[in-house]
Order: sequence, then C-alpha cells, then structure tokens
Amino acid sequence: MTLYINTASYDEIIIALRQAKKTIAQKKFLAPQRQAEKLLPAVASLLKAKKLKLNDLSEIVVANRGGSFTSLRIGVITANTLAYALQIPVKPEWPAKKRAKKFGQYAIVEPDYDREPTIGKAKKSLK
Repeated sequence: MTLYINTASYDEIIIALRQAKKTIAQKKFLAPQRQAEKLLPAVASLLKAKKLKLNDLSEIVVANRGGSFTSLRIGVITANTLAYALQIPVKPEWPAKKRAKKFGQYAIVEPDYDREPTIGKAKKSLK
C-alpha cells in the first residue's frame, strides 16, 4: 500500500492510497495556511475510512517539485518523517537529477524548488 502526499499548492492538500498503481482512495481539500496542522489528521482519516493502519503502508510517494516553498516543504518533511518512523521507503514523485541524500541507511526526498525562497526578505514598498 502506497501513501501519496501532495502539498505543492499553497492552499490545497491531496492525499491518496494506492495499491498496485491503482488509486483506492483519495482526498483533496483546501487548507490555506493550515497544511501543517491538517495533513496528518487527514492521513489518519483516510486510512481509517479504508480500515487500514500506518503499518499497512509499504512506501510513501511525495510531490517534491513546484508550489510554494513552505507548503512543498510541509509535505516532504512529513513524508520523510513517516517513512523513517515506519522504516519504509519514501520516493519523490519527480525523481531528482542529483543523487538522493541519505539519513543513515534511509534515502530521503529533498524538495526541488521552482525558484529561490523569499523567506526573510523584505519587500520594497512602492511609494
């Protein structure tokens, strides 16, 4: 069973359960500026609806490209953390051009940003 996580959009979350490349359940909902607090409860709800547990997952696939810096990072960090805790593989939706990073024996997914983040940079006012 594969868990798919996509938080690339700044205001939306898409999660799905896939078995043998077939989507058996999917949830798509708005979560503007609340993705971090809504993602894990949504995963738990989706698993419960299919009478599954986290331990039933065999891998996690995560959207790792596009979208806003923060929203993309939320999905990638959550996927890496769940995979590490469950000791299952995590894979990028779009394979990176560079070699995968490792944390101990585990490969981790890194976000691939469309542009440089603007965190902490003040915008110039147009007066």
